[in-house]
Amino acid sequence: MINRSLFEDTGTAFTLKSDSELERAYFLFKMISSEPLVRIGTVATRFALKAHLPVEKLIRATVFDHFCGGVNEEDCLSVIDNLYTEGVSSVLDYSVEGKAEENQFDNALEKILKIIHFCDDREAMPIVVFKPSGFGRFLLYQKKTEGQKLTAEEEAEWDRIVNRFDTVCKLAKEKDVEVLIDGEESWMQDAADDLVEEMMLRYNKDVPIVYNTLQLYRWDRLEYLKALHQRARSNGFKIGMKIVRGAYMEKERERALDKGYDSPICENKKATDDNFNDALNYILNNLTDISVFIGTHNEASCYLAMDLMETKNISKKDNNVWFGQLYGMSDHISFNLAAQGYNVAKYIPFGPVKDVMPYLIRRAEENTSVAGQTSRELSLLKSERRRRKL
Repeated sequence: MINRSLFEDTGTAFTLKSDSELERAYFLFKMISSEPLVRIGTVATRFALKAHLPVEKLIRATVFDHFCGGVNEEDCLSVIDNLYTEGVSSVLDYSVEGKAEENQFDNALEKILKIIHFCDDREAMPIVVFKPSGFGRFLLYQKKTEGQKLTAEEEAEWDRIVNRFDTVCKLAKEKDVEVLIDGEESWMQDAADDLVEEMMLRYNKDVPIVYNTLQLYRWDRLEYLKALHQRARSNGFKIGMKIVRGAYMEKERERALDKGYDSPICENKKATDDNFNDALNYILNNLTDISVFIGTHNEASCYLAMDLMETKNISKKDNNVWFGQLYGMSDHISFNLAAQGYNVAKYIPFGPVKDVMPYLIRRAEENTSVAGQTSRELSLLKSERRRRKL
């Protein structure tokens, strides 16, 4: 029987946080809970960084150190080791966004290859991650998705993207490191899906090494998964799938309205929750063919996953099922699940402070738009402060 008060255990949730780190977390979530403050703060931060004002130390000591592991892989080691003392694994996420030059894509490739080698002798790091647009121009994915004819130069550019994907997946297969490939906006995703499926066909013959991402705020993604499942059975490969609710909802709806097509986003939160839970149920019913990384900060979905695993006699340590949350958030889920023996990993963003700021700003804005998440974090932090005082 699953303990329905599991995620109320703040002692376990914040066991790694010192009193000063607890106070910093409380301060940060208090700030994030105010939409006007987030707007002012993001504008001021962007200006300060562009103007080369000396703010990096302040950013590093506050928001960066709470949500990021460090500026490079070595810098993250103490965080990785610390998390693993409580049974929580790490997924290093090189969170530099918005690049568009070939040399930048090659640099990103080298970074991911370095992380795979970094993972090779570290039990605490069984998984790596990258974004499709980290390896190639967003507009090229979009052009492929829309079925437009590529120029000879663009065909060569696309071949380089395919080669970057293949280089990573091939090394990951050799080193037995799983690769999560993030989802992005719907108007480029079909091209990314096709490319990831090609990698699954090559490298997921025996066990899933390559994982795609389903953003389940899209109403069409469960049907995509079912169709992919049929192709996997026909072509003899395993599916790896990270499931999330999604990260681009406002942008998706605005673009659909602007261009006059039906929004790909579910009509409301309940429909999104139902879609996520239906996908979770489908995967756990087909665990011989599909492995899952459950990327969620939603407690109800975590309880559902635990219930389904218990009902279906799926071991907590079955490597086909992982839970994942972002570093600096939902510790009440991550650490309490790990304490119960489940496979849990934290996404740990890292990179130079200035380059990671777009990610951090997006994270702050997303938290502001999900008021329940922020208020829940604050409530738990308050409870732990009270517990420690007593």
